[in-house]
Amino acid sequence: MTTLTPIPGGRAVHPAAPSPATAPPPRRQGGTILAVPALLWYLVFMVGPMAAIFVIAALHWPGMLQPVSFAGLGNLRTVLDDPVFWDAVRNTAVQLAVALPVMIVCAFMLGYYVAQRPPGHRVIRYLLFIPGLISTPAKAMVCYAALSPDGLLNGALKGVGLGSLTDAWLASPSTALACLIGLDLWSGIGFTAVLFAARLDGVPEELGEAAHLDGAGHWRTMWRIHFPVVRDYVGVVTMLQFLWTLFGSAQHVLLLTQGGPGTSSTTLSFLVYQKAFIAADLGYSQTVGVILFLTGLAGLLAIRRLFRQTY
Repeated sequence: MTTLTPIPGGRAVHPAAPSPATAPPPRRQGGTILAVPALLWYLVFMVGPMAAIFVIAALHWPGMLQPVSFAGLGNLRTVLDDPVFWDAVRNTAVQLAVALPVMIVCAFMLGYYVAQRPPGHRVIRYLLFIPGLISTPAKAMVCYAALSPDGLLNGALKGVGLGSLTDAWLASPSTALACLIGLDLWSGIGFTAVLFAARLDGVPEELGEAAHLDGAGHWRTMWRIHFPVVRDYVGVVTMLQFLWTLFGSAQHVLLLTQGGPGTSSTTLSFLVYQKAFIAADLGYSQTVGVILFLTGLAGLLAIRRLFRQTY
């Protein structure tokens, strides 16, 4: 309770407030306590499974209900000697080398156009976002309807007199992987463009106006003015799309090609699924999972270094 100090004349005054130098430091224990549930959740459901991948990779485990034995580096030698693994590495590298740059460049250009607020730009944003609202099985059905032997693409080619170019696109070793990459681009460019447009909306309009007054066109303004300003954000979006392409490609492969014909469309993420749930070789599967994890980590660090701000 505050004590009032009497002074001559009958009045009372409050004691002087403590100076900032003598005030007690603020308590921070409350924030730490609130973070404990999140830290426990992260340790149990994130760090735990991640550590389990490395443990299982060192085991010979031919199925969930089968006896387990220690394999050491045997699984790694088996993986490295398997030509299917190297086919998956090649397919994954091609998928990343084609899909990621094309997606980021096209999405950034499209996002810049939308950020200029052309007529109907709000409707354009909704239309671009539609592929992101469609479930993966529905996307696969649309892709199959377009690329099956009796699908829309072959029908259009026949309709314009180019029937000699028709093909079983998803069943051909030369086009199966390209079809999957095309599906990745169709489903990812619009969603990514909306993200870029939202970020570019925050760039001061004075920068673009000053560039136009100096004689710069939209192309130079986009790449010389706006891109450096949002460079770090482009890096974040690139990392997200890299992870999605690297780890999420198994869904499209499973629904459309099953890794075939042969191994022409087998990717690393699909190989993890195939060996774990079809071949029941958990040690092999998680060894590929460890390689996939290290590849993702190296890719994130490389992208972060590439897009870091230089000022």
